Amino acid sequence: MKQGIHPEYHQVVFMDSSTGYKFISGSTKNSSETIEWEDGNTYPLVRVEISSDSHPFYTGKQKFSKADGRVDRFNKKYGFTNK
Repeated sequence: MKQGIHPEYHQVVFMDSSTGYKFISGSTKNSSETIEWEDGNTYPLVRVEISSDSHPFYTGKQKFSKADGRVDRFNKKYGFTNK
């Protein structure tokens, strides 16, 4: 591996802006904000809009719509029914 061409990889705390959920992970992302984590160390804080704590797929609040085929949509649009 060449020296001096790779970004610095370090521990970062990510915080979900909508729920306040925080988790620590390795990242190359930098931030001017810092936070003291549960282990007593200070880490950079990166705010994110969506995490697994607020995403509809993971929280079970996602709405599914029935995906009809082209023929079904055509028949529905023009009032044809299967008899």
